[in-house]
Amino acid sequence: MLLCIITMFFLSCKQEAKIVDPIKTIKNQRAVDKVYPQLDTENSRWFLFASASRPFGMVNLSPDTQLEGTWGSGYRYEIDTVKGFSHIHAWQLSGLSVMPVTITEENKEDLFKDFYSKFSHEKEVVTPGYHSLELDRYKIKTELSSTTRVGMHKYTYPKNTKRGILFNLNATLGPCKTFLGNLKQTGEKELSGSFIIKETRRKPKSNPVFFNIKLNASILSLKKDKETGNYLLVLKNEENPVLMKAAISYTSIENAKNNSNKELPHWNFNAVVEESKLSWNNLLERIKIEGGTEKEQRRFYTDLWHSLHGRKIISDVNGAYPDNTGDKFRIGQLPLKEDGTPEFNHYNSDSFWGAQWTINTLWGLVYPEIKKEFVSSLLQYKKDGGLVPRGPSGGNYTYVMTGASSTPFIVSAIQQGIITKNLDSIYTALKKNHMPGGIMEKSGYEHNTNLGGGFSYYLNKGYVPYPIPEGVFGGHQDGASLTMEYAYQDYVLAQLAKKLNYKQDYSYFLKRSKNYKNVYDATSGWMRPKNVNGVWKQNFDPYQYENGFNESNGAQSTWFVPHDISGLAELMGGKDKAVIKLNKQFKEAEKLNFTAGNSHDREMHPEYSRVPINYGNQPAMQTANIFNGLGRPDLSQYWSRKVVSSVFSKLSPSSGYSGDEDQGLMSSLSVLMKIGIFQMNGGVDENPYYEIGSPIFNKVTIQLNPDFYSGEQFVITTINNSTENVYVDSVMLNNSTLNNFSIRHQDIVNGGTLQLTMKASSATNSMK
Repeated sequence: MLLCIITMFFLSCKQEAKIVDPIKTIKNQRAVDKVYPQLDTENSRWFLFASASRPFGMVNLSPDTQLEGTWGSGYRYEIDTVKGFSHIHAWQLSGLSVMPVTITEENKEDLFKDFYSKFSHEKEVVTPGYHSLELDRYKIKTELSSTTRVGMHKYTYPKNTKRGILFNLNATLGPCKTFLGNLKQTGEKELSGSFIIKETRRKPKSNPVFFNIKLNASILSLKKDKETGNYLLVLKNEENPVLMKAAISYTSIENAKNNSNKELPHWNFNAVVEESKLSWNNLLERIKIEGGTEKEQRRFYTDLWHSLHGRKIISDVNGAYPDNTGDKFRIGQLPLKEDGTPEFNHYNSDSFWGAQWTINTLWGLVYPEIKKEFVSSLLQYKKDGGLVPRGPSGGNYTYVMTGASSTPFIVSAIQQGIITKNLDSIYTALKKNHMPGGIMEKSGYEHNTNLGGGFSYYLNKGYVPYPIPEGVFGGHQDGASLTMEYAYQDYVLAQLAKKLNYKQDYSYFLKRSKNYKNVYDATSGWMRPKNVNGVWKQNFDPYQYENGFNESNGAQSTWFVPHDISGLAELMGGKDKAVIKLNKQFKEAEKLNFTAGNSHDREMHPEYSRVPINYGNQPAMQTANIFNGLGRPDLSQYWSRKVVSSVFSKLSPSSGYSGDEDQGLMSSLSVLMKIGIFQMNGGVDENPYYEIGSPIFNKVTIQLNPDFYSGEQFVITTINNSTENVYVDSVMLNNSTLNNFSIRHQDIVNGGTLQLTMKASSATNSMK
């Protein structure tokens, strides 16, 4: 028995080493070389994985091993069969799947239906900007890379074979179906085509996609299959590897060609790979870390890479973009700079739900130019469709998730000094979302009514009832959560009203921000749903999942009052009692590793759903930092280190985020926890403050963007840091002692050094 255990141990170690440690040393490596792209790919999502892509690329080219479903689709590490290489992996968008094949007498009749190929991870190389594998069935080595809008392929076929490429334009890919695909030869080595992305439950309108194909090999024939509507391209038999450039556009074939000509005029595949890696590296090395283990450094840069994932550009190089906000589809035009290039890019994006604790801070501090672009894009939607969106797809509103989650994102950009112009008009646009007729009153994916969010009750009664009497019109109609979310977002809007001296509005929205108190039940000690008559939900179980709470249970969501921790503590009988309550929840959650299983679909599991604190989804991702607001920063430091170790430290395809990594939100949180800064209310106050946590590295250097900030860099150093020394003993900013655990935004962006002396024990840690 003992021999079996030892044998199994060494076998598992060997397997883990092969997966998580393909690079033997990290010395002198660039940040991009430390990224492990296959992290958590056994729990994949259509837009989660991107290999052969640029930051926010319109093209995000990668192999697909699972084709259907929003969840569990795209590249799944444990599935050994390639079913195509598609160019679009985005929120509610997919398409342009291609597959290189060798054509034989045996397979030519069935190739349109039977073309999948197995592959082996042994012959696979994956790095940011590059993906290579061998198709076992055809013995074709496939290599992929891209620019922002053009996918570049390199296929090395076996000698003396008939070379072909399937274009599967009518297919099911991830969350979408594509149809009406067409492809035409437009030159000896060129093709053009289009297809339509069908509407989904989450995206109410279809989208056309146009593409242009250029090859270095001559075309022998192009055949359309009558049954599938797909195409087989046959190439002349030549010795050299086949190179293919596939450019896409959401507006026209002409713009797809223009995208190709502007971004990729040459045929140097290796140059594209290196340029792609360099584009990632330039962003990743905005944060440089020293100390920690090799695995910790690799996981950190993988998280930072993920924080720039999922949200995609939809505008062309000339600024043309799809506008689907009106009754008819139209082609919009972004404003241009003097040199004729667009002032900003337009984006496809999942909701900003939960972004107040993640990309609000990370992008605002490290990537302000990106945050500014996204704000400009959101405001462009407002110009076109009348509302600031919370999660646009294909140039239109999707009403994903709930509330007005763009409000904290935009207001924080203003308070950080990133957005400085047209503040009054921006305020007016945001205010519209917080009033009847705005996006706040729509529940998740509610396209046809404005009743699902229970907004009229929120205004008249001060809370959203559960259930909503009118019925079910969308998703996430959980009244207690909606009340708390609206209250926080009202506080955010109040801060902008205050900044602009709208005194009456400030008082009005600040009063509304207290509505969270109307769903707190002092008898049970939890936030609790109640019906339209004000009667608390009977037989209430605070650990029952989605029992009046969005993607959470009452125990997790009770702490969703980021704008008024002191007020919440007062409801609980004071800060000391709140500390005891929250600390007990953390102790219980630790037994389940602070997550509801290891993937989003496990949250409904009878056991996992009852976790008191869930760091696998957005509603409870701030909870370790709540102790700061309760006068116990030591407990914030202690539990945040515990969470990082348990949730955000693994490096394998089977683990990574243990839940819902919504387009970089959980990875952004991981980055912030590891460098030791956090913003409880989303950074929406004037000159926002950052709470100081417990960094895991000896030194963190943040390169500041000189176009936005006066300082060159901000450095966080730790003395005596270790896995045991998790408590901050003293804090110094630029050689001056700080007597608290917070620092203002302006102090950071002016540049300087924050020095933290760490210790192994806390004078007040007797509760743990």
